[in-house]
Amino acid sequence: MPHFFILDVKSDQRVKFIDITAWVRECSAGSGVSEGTAVIFVPHTTAGITINENADPSVPRDIIAGLAGMVPDWGDYLHAEGNSDAHLKASLLGSSVTVIIKDGRPLLGTWQGIFFCEFDGPRNRKVWLNIAGV
Repeated sequence: MPHFFILDVKSDQRVKFIDITAWVRECSAGSGVSEGTAVIFVPHTTAGITINENADPSVPRDIIAGLAGMVPDWGDYLHAEGNSDAHLKASLLGSSVTVIIKDGRPLLGTWQGIFFCEFDGPRNRKVWLNIAGV
C-alpha cells in the first residue's frame, strides 16, 4: 500500500486557506498504516500549511486578516517579483505539519482541520503527504 501521496491544489484567489483534512483522512485510511505519523509538506516558497479551527469559517478569514496586518502586501521589500509578503507569510506559517496516526486516522482535536495556505495565487500547487508506521 502507498505511503506517499500527492495532492494537486488549484487556488482561485491570491490568498486563500483550503481545507485538505478530508484528503489526509482518506490517504491515511488507504495507507494501511494503523499507527504512526503523517507529515504534510508544501514544496512552495509562497504557500504554507497550518492546523487550526475548521468549524467556523471566520477563523481562517481572521488568520488571513491578521497576517495581512503583520505583513502588508507592499513594504520596504527588495525582492523584485512583487510577492515578498507571500514569502514572509509562508515562512511564518511553515512548510510542514506532523500529525499522529492512530487506528488508521489522523488524530486531530474536535475543531481542528488541516489547511493549505495560498499566499501568491491563483496557482496550481502540490501538497506532499508521507505516512510512516511504527
